[in-house]
Amino acid sequence: MNRKILLFGIITLAIDQLTKVCATLFLELNKSIQVIPNFFYLTLCRNEGAAWGIFSNHSSIIVIGTIIAIILIYHFIYCFKKNTRNNIAFGLLCGGLAGNLIDRISSGYVTDFLDFYLFKYDYPVFNVADIAIVFGIILLIYAVFKGEDVNENQSSRKSRKTRQVSSK
Repeated sequence: MNRKILLFGIITLAIDQLTKVCATLFLELNKSIQVIPNFFYLTLCRNEGAAWGIFSNHSSIIVIGTIIAIILIYHFIYCFKKNTRNNIAFGLLCGGLAGNLIDRISSGYVTDFLDFYLFKYDYPVFNVADIAIVFGIILLIYAVFKGEDVNENQSSRKSRKTRQVSSK
C-alpha cells in the first residue's frame, strides 16, 4: 500500500479515536449539549447499526461487510491514478472504516456524537470516521468523473489492445 495512503489513514484513524474518547469522557449518554442553537449539538450515542441505524443489533454482518469493503478498497487503490487527491480519498476511507470497525469489534457499537439539525431535519448523529468515509467516497466519485479510475499502466495496456484490434 502507498505510504501516503497509509499516513492519511493513520491520521484519520487517530483523530477519529481521539474524538470518540473525548466524547465518551466529557459527554453524557443520550444528552445533548447545544453548540449552535437549532443547528449543531454534541450528543453522545451508541450506534449498534450502520448508517441511519440499519442492521441494528447485527454487528457481525456489519463487521464482515466492513472487512470486505476494506479488501475491495485495497484492490481499487491500484486501479486509480496515483495522485494526492486519490491518496487522501483512500486514506480517509481506510481510516474511517477502520475507526468504526475498531469500535464495533471492541464495544459492539460505534460511538457517535456530532448532531446536526438541517432545515428542521434532525440528521442522524455521526462521528469523524463517518465524515472521512463520506469525503473519501466523494473524492473517488470525482476521480471517476475525471477518468482517474484507470491508472497509466492499465490505460496504456488498453490502448495497445485497441491498436492491435484495429490493425487486424
